[in-house]
Amino acid sequence: MATEAEVRTALEEVVDPEIHISIIDLGLVREVDLVSDPPVVRMLLTTPFCPYAPQIVQEVKDVMKRVTGKDAEVDVLPDPWSPEMMSDPGLLGRW
Repeated sequence: MATEAEVRTALEEVVDPEIHISIIDLGLVREVDLVSDPPVVRMLLTTPFCPYAPQIVQEVKDVMKRVTGKDAEVDVLPDPWSPEMMSDPGLLGRW
């Protein structure tokens, strides 16, 4: 069974197509619940009506399937995102 650290590392592959920064570095992934069946990723979007939301959600599901071997659910939380949630807000400087 995959660990949360392994899942988060794999989710670094999922990149916001507009900002070109991973959803992990952006701090969008708020929780990875591997105990639930199916596993659940709870995440934010950088904007409430992100045009790339369906693509990002599908990529998260694809990574989860590859890493855990199970279909996963993705809950998009309504909370607002801010750069303070990033691992390194300086990454936005290149955006």
